[in-house]
Amino acid sequence: MRKVGVEVGLSDDIVWRQPFPGPGLGVRIIGEVTPDKVATLQHADEIVRHEIKAAGLEREIWQAFAVLADIRSVGVMGDERTYGRPIIIRAVTSDDAMTADWARLPYDLLEKMSSRIINEVPGINRVVYDVTSKPPGTIEWE
Repeated sequence: MRKVGVEVGLSDDIVWRQPFPGPGLGVRIIGEVTPDKVATLQHADEIVRHEIKAAGLEREIWQAFAVLADIRSVGVMGDERTYGRPIIIRAVTSDDAMTADWARLPYDLLEKMSSRIINEVPGINRVVYDVTSKPPGTIEWE
């Protein structure tokens, strides 16, 4: 579809827009969907998309996004123990979305996304990176 979009003269913003899940953002929130969880996920997701674009990788990545897990994670911030939620970063490469491979993002990019998410998104104290291909996994978590 992207080749067709380029050939018919669509803008790069339209041609290279990432797919969005049909059921909506709720499939990226594991467990109950609440307004607070949506706001948390949107903030983390914006950081992921911004940093991938800033690294010049938006055309190499088929899809990249954040997932909010429905578990608590123990952490330490300052001198205090925290119980926050983890964010899962999912980035894949694909030609057709029928199969996909996890994107080999540079470690410094993963570190920057992790640091920003933990420091800028309230309630998040851990970031993990999903290295599952499709199959056996799927691109979306739910």
